[in-house]
Formats: sequence, structure tokens, C-alpha cells
Amino acid sequence: MADAYKVDGMTCSGCARSVSNAITRAAPDAAVTVDLATGTVLVDGDVPAEVVRQAVEAAGFDFGGPAA
Repeated sequence: MADAYKVDGMTCSGCARSVSNAITRAAPDAAVTVDLATGTVLVDGDVPAEVVRQAVEAAGFDFGGPAA
């Protein structure tokens, strides 16, 4: 089951890679997909939102919570 989250501040493929890598380090079994156009990150796996938030913020981006 994939959960979608808003991440603010991603402007390029390097940003997307940084966010994806940070989440993957925090949750190695998760599959992460970043959509730069919408500023959305899909995390597939049993990963608590708090873990995603911490990883996103540690990478220097703003966690916007669940995407609508």
C-alpha cells in the first residue's frame, strides 16, 4: 500500500534524488517514487508518516503531510 505525501522545496531531479535517498535510508524496504511536477512523494511499504517526515526534513525539505 502506497502513501502519498507533499514535499515542498523540490525543484530539480537532484532534489528528488535527495528526498528519495533519505527515505530509502530510513526505510530500506520501501519503494519511493517522487513526482516533481506535483511535489508528491509516494512511499510503498509499511513506513510510518513520522519516519517519512524525519527523513524529508533531514534532507532539507519541508514535509507537507499527506497529499490530498
